[in-house]
Amino acid sequence: MISCRFVRLFLLVFCFSVIAAGLFAQGAASSEYQPEVNQAGKDVQWVPTCQVLVDKMLDTAKVTPQDYVIDLGSGDGRLVITAAKRGARALGIEYDGRMVALSKENAANAGLTDKARFVQADLFESDFTQATVITMFLLEDLNLKLRPQILALKPGTRVVSNSFTMGEWKPDQTISVLDTQDCETFDTAYSWIVPANVKGTWRLAQGELTLKQEFQMFSGTLHSGANAVPVTNGTLSGDLITFTVGNANYTGRVSGSTMEGTYEFDGHSAKWNAAKVR
Repeated sequence: MISCRFVRLFLLVFCFSVIAAGLFAQGAASSEYQPEVNQAGKDVQWVPTCQVLVDKMLDTAKVTPQDYVIDLGSGDGRLVITAAKRGARALGIEYDGRMVALSKENAANAGLTDKARFVQADLFESDFTQATVITMFLLEDLNLKLRPQILALKPGTRVVSNSFTMGEWKPDQTISVLDTQDCETFDTAYSWIVPANVKGTWRLAQGELTLKQEFQMFSGTLHSGANAVPVTNGTLSGDLITFTVGNANYTGRVSGSTMEGTYEFDGHSAKWNAAKVR
């Protein structure tokens, strides 16, 4: 027969074990990394993008399962994880290793480790040329440093920045989520579509087209024999191009050193194509 003393001793040991386990679990939980708003980073303080703006940024970029989204400075991973929830492949590039570990844990908890990846790296030493969508929440001076790399991406790549612009490169669209409790500050984002490069001289049937380009806008002159006709209303949206020469309105698509499309003049339309000569 088991004595009462033995039972009491067993229960006392058991209670101490439960208490110790609880204290250990509490200590483990309290030791988990929790980022603080405005904590210092390599180039910028961390402030999370509110979820309603995250959703709006991805809506504006028209993210689909066919996209590869790269978030520059991914913080706690919320934008990457949200993109992955939409079926896209997504990568977060973050300098702070603690944030990367937290992001990986958040992705694992959401069951999205197959689509949401995170790497610890310096943005300025990273390759993001495979992205179809770029997102960021950096300062404007950092955006400007990254701008040459972004402009060199494939035409049509969508870029969305929380709060900060790209200097002289005017945004194609400005989006706001005003008057929401979840987004009391940093409630505006800007989006761009990387334009094709059309600067230079192009030969087409009507003569030589010399173009000057400033981001998604361009102008120039069509030289046809002794005539020089201004090129006006030149705009680019990715590889889509539109411009006017005299009374003719041109639309088309740019593909590297060639472009082609149709033009309308006096109610008639015809095809046109051009090849870059210099």
